[in-house]
Amino acid sequence: MEKQHLKLTEPDQKYLTELMSKGQVKARVMRRATGLLQLHQGATLQKVAQLLGVDDNTVGIWRNRYVEKGLDCLIDAPRTGRPIRIDGTMRAKVTALACSDTPAGRATWSLQLLADKAVELELVETISPSKVREILKKTS
Repeated sequence: MEKQHLKLTEPDQKYLTELMSKGQVKARVMRRATGLLQLHQGATLQKVAQLLGVDDNTVGIWRNRYVEKGLDCLIDAPRTGRPIRIDGTMRAKVTALACSDTPAGRATWSLQLLADKAVELELVETISPSKVREILKKTS
């Protein structure tokens, strides 16, 4: 069985060449574009990986994504990350609570008291005293 090299379409090859000549491209995109052009010219996965300082499996992934998605393979997929648990509205409510009158028998709010009261009033599901401190520190 004959080894198949990646064949870029003429417009894709032209786009990648122009993209690389601009110099205003993220390093990841530049590396992927270089890898695709090298594969198009007949270089092996190992040769391209060695040239770009990445693993040959990574170059294989780039090749497969190009076959599946075309030039969209250059763009990173959105990353999920941890969802925000305490949004701006909740922060504002905690800040407003800290500015409100203190409970009977207290001269000032403590961080623990604010955290407990915010949960009690269902302003937030859970919050630690250190998170309350962080929220209040960001307000002037």
